[in-house]
Amino acid sequence: MGDNPVMNWNFTKMHGAGNDFVVLDGVRQTIEMTPERARALGDRHFGIGADQILLVERATRPDADFRYRIFNSDGSEVEHCGNGARCFVRFVHEQGLSDRNPLRAEIATGILVLDEGDDEQVTVEMGSTRFDPAALPFDTAGLASRTQGQDTLWDLELDPPAGMPRTVAVSAVAISNPHAVQVVDNVDTAPVSVLGPLIETHPRFPRRVNAGFMQVVDRHNIRLRVFERGAGETLACGTGACAAVAAGIRRGLLDSPVRVQTRGGVLTVAWNGEQLRMTGPAESVFTGQVDIDKLVFSMALNR
Repeated sequence: MGDNPVMNWNFTKMHGAGNDFVVLDGVRQTIEMTPERARALGDRHFGIGADQILLVERATRPDADFRYRIFNSDGSEVEHCGNGARCFVRFVHEQGLSDRNPLRAEIATGILVLDEGDDEQVTVEMGSTRFDPAALPFDTAGLASRTQGQDTLWDLELDPPAGMPRTVAVSAVAISNPHAVQVVDNVDTAPVSVLGPLIETHPRFPRRVNAGFMQVVDRHNIRLRVFERGAGETLACGTGACAAVAAGIRRGLLDSPVRVQTRGGVLTVAWNGEQLRMTGPAESVFTGQVDIDKLVFSMALNR
């Protein structure tokens, strides 16, 4: 490291309903993200600490204002993050990168429309939802299934510790990124920390999956916990909330709009059978500067 120039990155720490992010301006500073750098930034002991790293870049397509990239705390780049999208537009406005509202953000699978309201809430048009297992992808060959309402429930076989269910019935939902949603009696007692990793890394999901645990309170209210792919359980998951609501409506359990109570706060999801809209908070916590290569080097010494 001795002869390398110092590479300081300015960042903002943000959260949306407790789902926390390190947000980087890749428009006014040069950001070359790598898995090692993302892991260092996201590490809660040796780095800044976050569920995901969000990167604002110049758009690569004419119908977008900016490009929105997401990296999990394990270093993997993912397609979408709903809570992050709300923080993305708040960051762009607070940093003076644009005053356009709504804002169009380019993600790997299309365009998100982000609308920051006067009430400190941000609404994200999440795009379309797919229920074809191949869209996740999800290998369902040989799996038992049954129909509930308009939805298909797949019996996913697990190998859990003794006393845990060996089969869980999941809905397969793709909202740019993949989700497997199950209904539980009580999210407080659901074995999220045990079953979550087993579902996330199940071989039938070759690109891994986000595991959702949904408790139906009534037709317009649910409680939700999500074990996120590449991040573990987070206090909230925006795409997970949308996936749970869409699955619940298709199963005949819910009616739009739905209030989603997460451990970090409340999100509201509306679905008309095609387009999803999610509304929730986005908060800036603090700003700072990090010597990224020094951080990566320091982490390597401490491993």
